[in-house]
Amino acid sequence: MRLKIGTRGSKLALWQAHYIAEKLQAGEVDSEIVIISTRGDKRQDVTIAEIGTRGVFTEEIEEQLQQKTIDLAVHSAKDLQSSLSDDFEIIAFTEREHTADVLVSHQSNFSLQSNRSLIVGTSSVRRRALLKHYFPHIDMVEMRGNLQTRMAKMEAGQCDALMLAYAGVHRMQYDKSIVHQFPLDRMIPAVGQGSVAVEVLTSLSSDKKETIRRLINHETTEQQLRAERAYLKALRGGCSVPVFALATTQVGNIQLQGGVVSLDGKILLQDVAIGDEQQPEKIGNTLAEKIIFQGGNQILDSIRV
Repeated sequence: MRLKIGTRGSKLALWQAHYIAEKLQAGEVDSEIVIISTRGDKRQDVTIAEIGTRGVFTEEIEEQLQQKTIDLAVHSAKDLQSSLSDDFEIIAFTEREHTADVLVSHQSNFSLQSNRSLIVGTSSVRRRALLKHYFPHIDMVEMRGNLQTRMAKMEAGQCDALMLAYAGVHRMQYDKSIVHQFPLDRMIPAVGQGSVAVEVLTSLSSDKKETIRRLINHETTEQQLRAERAYLKALRGGCSVPVFALATTQVGNIQLQGGVVSLDGKILLQDVAIGDEQQPEKIGNTLAEKIIFQGGNQILDSIRV
């Protein structure tokens, strides 16, 4: 069996694709990596929210799946839209890396408590809104591009620090530049953060699906992300909406904490849902109902206008 893997072309995306290829090779399955440029890669001059709310980093890759020029697509799980068309399905999630957000800086003495003016770069709507809530004294600047490009912009003086996912920083070996790690109970990450997802056509042969799933899928991570993604889907969340959730597993149960924050950071809604790990979607929907009851829909509707 030989499989073609579709991926974006950034160094981090290629790390993910090679990681999947190595797992396949360990099961004696050969693979070939096919690089595909997406809308999100091509439009570096505008914010992600301005590009669109669906498929910013996945649409062109899904087109190649439909044309059967690739067998599987590899994504950062946090980049996947909350609902897929009937043609596609996610059949595997890799074991999750540590999920925290971090700050990286070329200034070794960087401190969020500094009295001087600080500028943090990020392209994430969620991170911007949460920073405004917890650290209103910080200024922010839009920072697009792959990790290496953002690091170069920071070192050129466009910002004092970058807010990023630990997983990407660690995979690209920038750990020494980390100056702050945000606690998970305050800065809850994006849905799926830290895991790599494998997407295929629903019509892909069963033997290929079974092989991919057997060699790549991490069951505990899958259950956690199914809960998170059910929550995201119920709130119709996406890249341009500051919705967040993190699931953890505890003795047969999943605890899902999550919420939504207004773009100006002034309103932060959070809650927790706990349930049987075998019913992850039910847990996600329960949390969504709690957030909606608190007024979450009003925040989301105001953003979507």
